[in-house]
Amino acid sequence: MKKIRIEKLTLNIGSGKSQETLEKGMKLLKNITGLTPVKTTSTKRIPNWGLRPGLQIGCKITVRKAPAKELISRLLQAKDNKLSQSQFDSQGNVSFGIHEYIDIPGIKYDPEIGVMGLQASITLERIGFRIKRRKLQKRTISAKHQISKDEAIEFIKNEFETQIGEEE
Repeated sequence: MKKIRIEKLTLNIGSGKSQETLEKGMKLLKNITGLTPVKTTSTKRIPNWGLRPGLQIGCKITVRKAPAKELISRLLQAKDNKLSQSQFDSQGNVSFGIHEYIDIPGIKYDPEIGVMGLQASITLERIGFRIKRRKLQKRTISAKHQISKDEAIEFIKNEFETQIGEEE
């Protein structure tokens, strides 16, 4: 029950108000994963940024199981298999950004997309975490069963042979 596993990998590209950047981001995520991304919309009105509810401001895609593990190893290679401790949260999740998609092994430069970056978030779980998502009798995960930051660091180190540096 204490064994940690990867629940999902979420890739995200924020485009702001620009619909042209949004279409490029959709194409990039489809090239990387082979799956169709979904568009994200704003829920708040922020006049200074020109945002209103319902405006499409980005795209994301969720990858699970074996394809997620293979994609994570490629994304970490783009970061030279190095992460900092500040990229881990207290729940054991990992988030990092990739400045240029051409750094990812196996991805070729596409002139239609140009140079673009993306964010990756890895969500970790243990067996039994379903109780917080199920429809009937939802429960919280007990403190001793939750994944700590140190356990997540050890998992990423061992699973993907990644170096974890000090706080930046």
